[in-house]
Amino acid sequence: MVPPPCVFRSRNAQVGRLVWSGVNKRGHVLNAFLLSIGLGAVLQPTWDLATAETIIALSVPVTLGALLPDVDTAFGKHRKTFHNLPLLAVMGAWPLYLGNLQFVWIGIATHYILDVVGSTRGIALFYPLSSTEYNLPVGIPVSSSKSDLVTLLVTGTEIGVFAGVFYYVLPEATAYAAEMGLTIPI
Repeated sequence: MVPPPCVFRSRNAQVGRLVWSGVNKRGHVLNAFLLSIGLGAVLQPTWDLATAETIIALSVPVTLGALLPDVDTAFGKHRKTFHNLPLLAVMGAWPLYLGNLQFVWIGIATHYILDVVGSTRGIALFYPLSSTEYNLPVGIPVSSSKSDLVTLLVTGTEIGVFAGVFYYVLPEATAYAAEMGLTIPI
């Protein structure tokens, strides 16, 4: 049985055959690419040059963020060392102090969502405090022929949730804050 092309392979010297790793970089890049298009369309729904600029501005940092957690396959413990809330907090706070990489945290967050919702293994969200890996019982193996479908479903849900918050929750929160004499910095 030939595994789907969405996972990377490595050579197993003992048996002399291909072994497919559990790292699904293609799924994370696909998610980041589609998420950038979806978020760009939500933020700039005119489908003109401004929409294209927004999509481009989002695509590079979101894709970098989507790939960053898997750096722990080269060193550390995969799905632990860089698959945790401390990394997300650091990268979320990064732009506050250094003024760049504003959207990398989106890629990291969506990577976590895919690994928790879409895979059977999960991730160690509270590592190094705890090595317990969290996932939802709806995940499938990353080597499954349905992994791209799960990626598309998760991405569509992420875009839908973002649009709902952007178009419904945020205006209500802003209006309520204004009634209270507060301003929400957006």
